[in-house]
Amino acid sequence: MMKNVHISLVFVLIVALACVSVPANAQESLTIVWAEWDPANYLAELSKDFTDETGIPVDVVQIPWSNFQDKVFTAFVGKSKLYDIVIGDSQWLGRNSVGGHYIDLTEWINANIDVASIYGPAMTAFAEYPKGSKKYWALPAEVDAAGYVYRRDLFEDPGEMAAFEAKYGYALAPPKTYAQLRDIAEFFTRPEKDLYGIATWYSKEYDGITMGFQQVMWSFGGTYGDAENYKVAGHLNTEDAVKALEFYTDLLRFAPPDGPNYYWQETLNAYISGKVAMAMNYFAFFPGVVSEETNELSHDKSGFFIAPAGPKGHYISIGGQGMSISAYSKNQDVAKQYMKWFMQKPVQEKWAQLGGFTPHKEVLQSDTFKQATPFNEAFAASFPYLRDFWAVPEYAELLEVCQTNWSEAISKIKSAKEALDAIARKHEEIFEDAGYYDE
Repeated sequence: MMKNVHISLVFVLIVALACVSVPANAQESLTIVWAEWDPANYLAELSKDFTDETGIPVDVVQIPWSNFQDKVFTAFVGKSKLYDIVIGDSQWLGRNSVGGHYIDLTEWINANIDVASIYGPAMTAFAEYPKGSKKYWALPAEVDAAGYVYRRDLFEDPGEMAAFEAKYGYALAPPKTYAQLRDIAEFFTRPEKDLYGIATWYSKEYDGITMGFQQVMWSFGGTYGDAENYKVAGHLNTEDAVKALEFYTDLLRFAPPDGPNYYWQETLNAYISGKVAMAMNYFAFFPGVVSEETNELSHDKSGFFIAPAGPKGHYISIGGQGMSISAYSKNQDVAKQYMKWFMQKPVQEKWAQLGGFTPHKEVLQSDTFKQATPFNEAFAASFPYLRDFWAVPEYAELLEVCQTNWSEAISKIKSAKEALDAIARKHEEIFEDAGYYDE
């Protein structure tokens, strides 16, 4: 009798425990993967607010830039459930949407996100594929651009100003055109004093020389090709593009001796060490310029300007990443909840305060944002001129061809014309093999 009573009590207890209401978020969490850099740290800090509001923990996993793409793509190939949100380069959109690695967010974004509040070029670059389709696979996360830092202590020195104007016939100031950039780079190149005019991107690594040169090519009148029919010959290998590549190669005369190896880290180091009067970098790396801890020499003497215009236009290489949801995530609903939260204006304001670069039009153009750092105003001014590389699934193959041939041009292994002809020919072969010309 007592045994049966005991069994009955245990049964009642089990049933009662089963009926206890468990909070919906108790088993939920979110893992975001990004490259290892300051914006990822800002996001980790920002995400604490999401956790406070929802009870959902957020882990921002950071992978060094050197193997960021390889590690994420390997996870995709293995259909890993490790990552819920992937913050990847704009060029990834084509490959990961066609490859089934990102989920289609079009309907969800149209129903949940005020797209009109987001700066148009950011949606085009970081969310939309194919371009012009209004089909979305991401939301802009960190919007970035190539820009310049310069030594105000040199540019504003009365003696330097007088000498420059006497030589070139106009006042020394941050350049608005590539012609002026070239003059200033020449003027400040003084090898005997270990001072050079400019540090810009020529590296063979990943997309270094491509990101540096393409904005010059566009601004001189060249293009990668016809985006509607993917024809490249006659667009990329034109006289305008040849002049652009010859100009970009010539700039090396005013760079430090190791200039051909420069990408973002090297240009940053060259500037901070006092070797150059001007340096190009992504705006996201400029906090290291204005920080006294990392730049004792000129942290308080640095000014910033947008990439200059060319003789036939004004275009700037876009940088940054979009926020996508992995097709293999078990937390896709939570990921959508997070992305909707992230795009709210108050959250974007705090994102900007922490140091993130917002795609939100109202926040981007606010005085609060522009005055938050010495370089934010130049960043905001860059937006109307942003343009991107091909964002097709074959972008990696296309990029490698550019990296190889442009590097051979600046090394004088090939002429500018030979390099551009080779790229045009190989790019059309890649598009042909991929079926872009099939009727």
